Amino acid sequence: MDRLNELGFYTLAGHSDSPRDLVAEVRDAERLGLGSAFISERFNVKDAATLSGAAGAVSETIGIATAATNHNTRHPLVTATFATTMHRLTGGRFALGLGRGFDALFNAIGLKPITGAELEDIAGILRRLWHGEMILGHDGPAGKYTYLHQDAAFDEDIPLMLVALGEKTLELAGRVMDGVVLHTFFTDEAVARSVAAVRRGAELAGRDPDSVRIWSVLATIGDHLGEELRLKKTVGRLATYLQGYGDLLVTVNDWDPAVLARFCEDDLVQNFRGGLDSNATTAQLEHVATLLPEEWTSVAATGTPENCTTTILHQFELGANGVILHGATPAELGPILPAYRAARPDRFTTAPANPGRPLL
Repeated sequence: MDRLNELGFYTLAGHSDSPRDLVAEVRDAERLGLGSAFISERFNVKDAATLSGAAGAVSETIGIATAATNHNTRHPLVTATFATTMHRLTGGRFALGLGRGFDALFNAIGLKPITGAELEDIAGILRRLWHGEMILGHDGPAGKYTYLHQDAAFDEDIPLMLVALGEKTLELAGRVMDGVVLHTFFTDEAVARSVAAVRRGAELAGRDPDSVRIWSVLATIGDHLGEELRLKKTVGRLATYLQGYGDLLVTVNDWDPAVLARFCEDDLVQNFRGGLDSNATTAQLEHVATLLPEEWTSVAATGTPENCTTTILHQFELGANGVILHGATPAELGPILPAYRAARPDRFTTAPANPGRPLL
């Protein structure tokens, strides 16, 4: 079976109390021919390094990427060692994906918010370490380090990716990163603007814009799933994003901020503890659905396998060259993949397994 290296999925999508579920998901993904497993991080039972190692250990061909971890939660040598270990463990299938995270959370736990300058600085540090350099007396945005070194014999080419929403961060990604991961529930216009920002950043840096892999993240909820589950994966998931960083998502999508204000002021939303996607009842989600316009929740691949395929292919028309089928396990994606294979563009047949590498 040909590998669909232009398609990926998020393992343990959303909330999970059972990290071992990743083992079955990665095995299912390889069996079905999905190209990459993306690993997000939460400060509970979703440690990116541990999950990446597990994914690498139970797989042979699938690409693996963090999307994302934050560089400020680990010492640069720890992060560099994590990446080189994964690179060799997987035979080059691993990409290290970083992100800016959320300022409010970092402030609450005693970490400084991440800046674009820090991301650019840490990218340079990591690449130098992976190529065997000894770094002495570094004093830059990412920190002061008297001595950083891994192994003089290293000459590791490990892709760096960035999870980004805002245009400035997307331009930075085009300037210094190998790949970009966008966000779920982006409108067509937001995807197109994001792709343009990445390419603009690459061109201004004198890079080939086609050398940067751009992954759209598309909520994929086929109608073969039950109604309650579909409600959780659409309304519940979007509502959880709006709980956490609604202002940013509304700005990027050019949505009406008054709708967000009404959502935030709703009694249920105001008094709800935790993420709506993981803790709300069906009745509560049905209420939340009345607060959100259909145009917001419909930014997803829904309906029959053929309908989902049409939406996936449209992401490529908007300029993405990879699509993460988000919010679904490989088993839940299984019924959609035959329809996609029947319509798959020929240009992806030589796409590399590593999600941070450019198309061949």
